Amino acid sequence: MQGNLNEIDICSILQLIELGQRTGQLWVEAYSSHHNNKLGKDGANIYRPKQQSWFVFFLNGQIIYCQEGESSLSRISDYLRHYRVEMQLTDKQIASLPPTDAPEYAYLWALLERNIINPKIAGSIIYGLVHETLFDLLSLRQGNFIFHQGAALAPQLNTFEIAPFVTKITKQLQEWKQLYPHIQSPEQLPVLSDKVQLQSSLPEATVNKLQHWADRKTSLRQLARHLNRDILTVAKAIYPYVQQSWLQLVYSETNQPDIYTDSWKLQGKPTGRIVCIDDAIAIGETINSILQPQGYEAITLTNPLEALSLVFQIKPDLILCDIAMSELEGYEVCAMLRHSTAFRLTPIIMLTGKDGFMDRVKAKMVGATDYLTKPFTDTELLMLVDKYINNQ
Repeated sequence: MQGNLNEIDICSILQLIELGQRTGQLWVEAYSSHHNNKLGKDGANIYRPKQQSWFVFFLNGQIIYCQEGESSLSRISDYLRHYRVEMQLTDKQIASLPPTDAPEYAYLWALLERNIINPKIAGSIIYGLVHETLFDLLSLRQGNFIFHQGAALAPQLNTFEIAPFVTKITKQLQEWKQLYPHIQSPEQLPVLSDKVQLQSSLPEATVNKLQHWADRKTSLRQLARHLNRDILTVAKAIYPYVQQSWLQLVYSETNQPDIYTDSWKLQGKPTGRIVCIDDAIAIGETINSILQPQGYEAITLTNPLEALSLVFQIKPDLILCDIAMSELEGYEVCAMLRHSTAFRLTPIIMLTGKDGFMDRVKAKMVGATDYLTKPFTDTELLMLVDKYINNQ
């Protein structure tokens, strides 16, 4: 089984593996909304999307382990810090471990066999790593995947049922989106920006804890590992301080938040006319506030019936169309536009408050190019617009 995440989402893939009680591994590859910056020959910064990959290992439709593509063992080291485990393997011992697609897992077992950690700690670390990996995977909207059926990762310490994990993380992702734009990514680094206000408003012990972790070196995700808490719990705990601007969240120099603004400084801003068909005025205003500062001409049409005639006059380069509208459903608008030769090739992106496989199928059936789940972030919208306008 293999394919594209535009055709089937991670949630549906996991459900199929669970229903089929499959054993093997799932490999997923995608480009992050963050990027690596490198110097070109002329000394100018070159910004490239960061490619990421993940492995998920299964036994009879249950998850054994999840592994990031690039394993530096830093994830496990963060958790060991929480448990105050100081003794770790030497470089020589690590080099002697058997080759595997899951070097983190092999490292954990080596710690277990040497009695450096006990099964309870190992199980807790594995649970945390599975949770954070699935949090990233279930956030993906684009990418490729391959499921290879084969022998299970061995030995097994624990296995996890997929359905409870997916239900829990899906709910967390909905809450996570509500923290935007104040909190955007687990990779952001907290920094104290108003220590005086913090000291006058919070207990000294709380300020000391914030000062200890807000060192411009520790990401929210690392902080979650150190505290042995999930990323949403940590983000919600600091959210009031970020909202008050007492804490600031920044990105490391090698992990910038947005590939668009910086690259446009070198290449010039993109241009394009974008129409948004949505009877919710707030959505149109949000889209305008995101697109117009980046050089796009954004036009909002709140009446879907009028929009069908107006788009022929406007001649947009891309159309954003809400699915759930009172006068005319977005699927119908899309189907009608596709019947016209003028919009046969125009990218049409459906906006939906739902996030399910059947919604994607319906969108494809009426000729939609892609879809975007509300609420969406600036980066999610800009990535889709850039994909279908500037990369044609």
